Amino acid sequence: MTYKLEVAGLTRELPICPLNDDLSIAGFVIFGDVELTCECARALLEAAPEYDYMIAPEAKAIPLIHEMAKQAGRNDYFLVRKKPKAYMHNVFKVEDHSITTEGTQYLYMDGDDAAKMRGKRVIIIDDVISTGGSIAAVEELVKAAGGIVAAKMAVLAEGSARDRDDIIYLAPLPLFDGKGNPIE
Repeated sequence: MTYKLEVAGLTRELPICPLNDDLSIAGFVIFGDVELTCECARALLEAAPEYDYMIAPEAKAIPLIHEMAKQAGRNDYFLVRKKPKAYMHNVFKVEDHSITTEGTQYLYMDGDDAAKMRGKRVIIIDDVISTGGSIAAVEELVKAAGGIVAAKMAVLAEGSARDRDDIIYLAPLPLFDGKGNPIE
């Protein structure tokens, strides 16, 4: 089973992926689709407010934020990591709960990146917002760093996230029942 998605002037067939017996999602993976990445980056930049920096959680948003920075003529952006890396200094973390990851995970920010965003307008970028757990965790990190959240943006708003008025997104994406039928 697939779901026909139309976003940023493009059409893609997404596989329906079961999470459990009662809930499935359409598998939106931007990795490896250069055309989709470029067009979604363009469309998000058109909708973006004024900002100083962009930040995204790893991993699926990495090609998107990279392309957005490239198209915007920016030479930098920040990533929030799932594990601290040896090159990171003064690392701090927050809890993250995601629909696609079982259990509690943590997101980590480099203290040097945090220092750069103090008092600056920051756009949070993600590929899909569903429960909002990941974007809320990144928002918490940005605020803890002294950054000002200028916008929360994603390619897709999944399920009830489409009803939120605090995010900017390009297209809605339904959730699906265990048989692959859209849940309204």
